[in-house]
Amino acid sequence: MSASVLVLDNLCKRYGALAAVKDMTMAVEPGERLVLVGHNGAGKTTLFNMVLGLTRPSSGNLTVFGAPAGSLAAREATAFLPESVAFNGALSGTETLKFFARLRGEDVACVHGLLDRVGLADAGHKAVRTYSKGMRQRLGLAQALIGSPRLLVLDEPTSGLDPVSRKRFYDIVDSCAARGTTVLTSSHALTEMEAHADRIIIMRKGEMAADGTLQSLRQQTKLPTRIRVRAVSAEPVSQMTKELDGCRINGQAVEVVCAANRVSAHMKSIAAFGDAVADVEILPPGLDDIYLHFSARNDGDDLP
Repeated sequence: MSASVLVLDNLCKRYGALAAVKDMTMAVEPGERLVLVGHNGAGKTTLFNMVLGLTRPSSGNLTVFGAPAGSLAAREATAFLPESVAFNGALSGTETLKFFARLRGEDVACVHGLLDRVGLADAGHKAVRTYSKGMRQRLGLAQALIGSPRLLVLDEPTSGLDPVSRKRFYDIVDSCAARGTTVLTSSHALTEMEAHADRIIIMRKGEMAADGTLQSLRQQTKLPTRIRVRAVSAEPVSQMTKELDGCRINGQAVEVVCAANRVSAHMKSIAAFGDAVADVEILPPGLDDIYLHFSARNDGDDLP
């Protein structure tokens, strides 16, 4: 039996002549936070459905904790949070979680702690139909956490959440990962995922276009780093622009674009300006830039 949480071996899913997922091979380890990104139709949902056992592969193998995806053992270890949760609107938040706790074979006493954990302790008695989208999403997270699953599958999980709720959401998910829960997330909110991904997989037209940490993907792309230098006044900016071979922005700042291995050399040149420098900001390529690099495509390339 494999020690990996997920093992994909030449996994394929075809719908007639259309290959929604093509020859994916990878292993995901305990406690790993894996983020899956890609354009609509890239194959993310199909892959999630196979992991959850809702769709059978056309070929290849997929195991969850060593058991076939969709088997009782795999389902008992897995929890899923979709982009838009749907609960019985007539039930209260507390009644909803008690229902799912019983389905999981868990003590309903866990419900109150879960509601508090997701910030819904004061709304547990209210009917779910009165919840905002963000509140329903937080209730969905509480439902997913029932029984402390070893694999969390999250599909656009922060849709509808305000900034405070998003932070709380990721604090909870990151704490789960720190205790060994594997987190598989699909998201279009690339910038916010940078701080919550141990590993990133970029999918394009059903295939794995890239796989690695944020830092390793930066190294693979060789995309430039931007350095923004803000001066204490407008007076030295012209000289800074010339000597740093940069571009003047906002009247009192200079932006330099350079290769990652040239950042140290530029920082030495910037340091030579001494007290004329008010602030320096180093901006390596973000996940948005990396995604665009690996998934460059024409609009007509989307899968249905």
